[in-house]
Amino acid sequence: MQGKIISLSEASSIAIHAVVIIASEDKPITVNRIAEVTGASKNHLSKVMQVLVKHNIVNSIRGPLGGFVLNKTAYNLTLLDIYECMEGKIIYNEICPLNRPVCPFQKCIMGNIVNNLTKELKESLSLQTLGSFIKSPHQ
Repeated sequence: MQGKIISLSEASSIAIHAVVIIASEDKPITVNRIAEVTGASKNHLSKVMQVLVKHNIVNSIRGPLGGFVLNKTAYNLTLLDIYECMEGKIIYNEICPLNRPVCPFQKCIMGNIVNNLTKELKESLSLQTLGSFIKSPHQ
């Protein structure tokens, strides 16, 4: 058995990959094409895209030439923006991970590891814009 301390939900992973793919295109891109590139189920991807539209990350364009486009420029949208619209706002604080008011030990065994990892993950996601994952026309 293998364990992971931190992992992304399938929905968050699909959302991040889908938005990077959309940002890489200069025209609307369909759910079918995103599903083809990511290997995600069209049904799951459609639900993820609904959430992204609801949170104004992407816009849905109807019709034969329709698909999805970004609502912001790729350099103004972070991985944190996408993650938090799928999972909710990341919060961290200095309380016991077990929510105990009094610790039975002289020193916290966890040493704020969980809070520190959460803080580092949030900072890392906030520093990465979609623009860093797409090629500019000058490359």
